[in-house]
Amino acid sequence: MCVSTVIPKEMMEKVETDTPVKTLPNKFIKSKEKYIKLHNKMVNGNVDSSNGEKLPKKTNMDKEEQVNQDILARSTVFLQIVFNYFATFKKSTFYTILSSTSQPIHVIIAIAVIISMSMMLPTSEKKQHKQSSLLSFIYLSSFVIHFGSQIWMTFVSGLSLYFALPRHAFGEVQRVLFPRYFTINAILSLITILTFVKYPIRNWDTETSVQIGTMILAFLIELLVRLYLVPPMMHLMCHKIALERAAGIGNEVGRFSAGPLKDCPHYLRMHQAFRKLHMVIAIGNILTMACTVSHLYYISSKLCTL
Repeated sequence: MCVSTVIPKEMMEKVETDTPVKTLPNKFIKSKEKYIKLHNKMVNGNVDSSNGEKLPKKTNMDKEEQVNQDILARSTVFLQIVFNYFATFKKSTFYTILSSTSQPIHVIIAIAVIISMSMMLPTSEKKQHKQSSLLSFIYLSSFVIHFGSQIWMTFVSGLSLYFALPRHAFGEVQRVLFPRYFTINAILSLITILTFVKYPIRNWDTETSVQIGTMILAFLIELLVRLYLVPPMMHLMCHKIALERAAGIGNEVGRFSAGPLKDCPHYLRMHQAFRKLHMVIAIGNILTMACTVSHLYYISSKLCTL
């Protein structure tokens, strides 16, 4: 049945004349124009977005704060350029060969061992060199930064983030920090050894030989961990996180829960391998800290009594 047959014609004409159909678009257009003008004034900085009041003009202090923010932002441009160059280098064929094959790693370890053994041999020349302030500054700076990074990474950053972040978020942070941590520590250990050996030592006694041996041990452990243990642990961590996210677990804080994967043999083997690598790396880190503390005691014993 048609609607026009039910409703009389006069009522239909009255309804059509009563509804202001033609006035609705005009209201929308006016509202649109009003808010466009308000938006343009907000962009120009003349009107507050909350109540439409005029904002005060920018003072000299505001301009100085803006300049300071620009300087702070510009200070990170150098690091961004370095990271961009490193990202480009990672895509090169040389980096692919260096990171995906084991031969370059063996060559690096062999060179490190040769350098370490050459440092253990005392020189036959007994020349009295003048103490260099720059050499002492480099030696103390490298040692202090090395020891400080060990304390921060082991006792402050690691424990604080583990009990404050979800497990997957903590794993992502550690995946970024672990390679940089052991790389920087190995470089600082090498600098400390080189500057300590070059320092004018009058008597090459047993105590000096022990200190050189402990610093070389710390350097080799950090280099071995970085080249042989960190890459497979990062690989296992990525696959482990992917499986846990697919199973809907990994958001717990300060604890581990396998959830529905507790009966998966593939996941359990992967988790066990990951825990073994992580434990070996932790033991290596503790050994390097013991070597650093031993050298710290040696430095404190050589200082004058306050």
